Amino acid sequence: MSLNVLVVDDHPMTVDSYINLLSDAEFQTTKPNFITSYNCEDAYNKITLMSKQDKNIDFALLDINLPPYKKLNISNGIDLALLVRGKFKNCKIVLLTMHSEPLTVDKIIKSVRPEGFISKSDINFELFPVFCKRILNGEILQSKAIIESQRDLFKKNINWDNHDNQILLLISQGVKTVNLPDYIPLSMSAIEKRKASIKDQLLKEKGSDKDLIEKAKKLGLL
Repeated sequence: MSLNVLVVDDHPMTVDSYINLLSDAEFQTTKPNFITSYNCEDAYNKITLMSKQDKNIDFALLDINLPPYKKLNISNGIDLALLVRGKFKNCKIVLLTMHSEPLTVDKIIKSVRPEGFISKSDINFELFPVFCKRILNGEILQSKAIIESQRDLFKKNINWDNHDNQILLLISQGVKTVNLPDYIPLSMSAIEKRKASIKDQLLKEKGSDKDLIEKAKKLGLL
């Protein structure tokens, strides 16, 4: 039986490249059935349809930066990955990104737990199908830039959970502290305690949100 492979990237040529590489016998002796999409709305509709038809998605290649589906608040490939994870328990999820900022990478790993996490700068035509084959066979793999990003956090002795990451990321995006409970399922007092702890770890002294973000960027966390 052919594998059902979901490929989502906003560049059609990139989608075609992935399909060509994964059509090689190095990946699967039987050519997979490819479901392709270039944005979150179309991908959502195809994922939902597959689920309604009781068809599996066995392998999903998802770019992180995608045109959003604003109506359902599906903003990127991370949201799609969580959707796929909820509907297809055995699907192997591979996330692809151009970015490897430590906090962003850590947040994604902790929320999605993808079987594969690849920085696009790390892959080439020869390695890509081999990498995917290993993931399909049960390995959990991260490319070099992703591994180094995680090491950076470890070296800086930062071991926050996903909520801490979200707090810092949202502040860096301009979200005010008073509005953070709209994004994170914690009380205001819990958020303020976490934020104070983050400031204590990064600034070692009192400072503004701007000081916090500047220090995080200087440390390479954002």
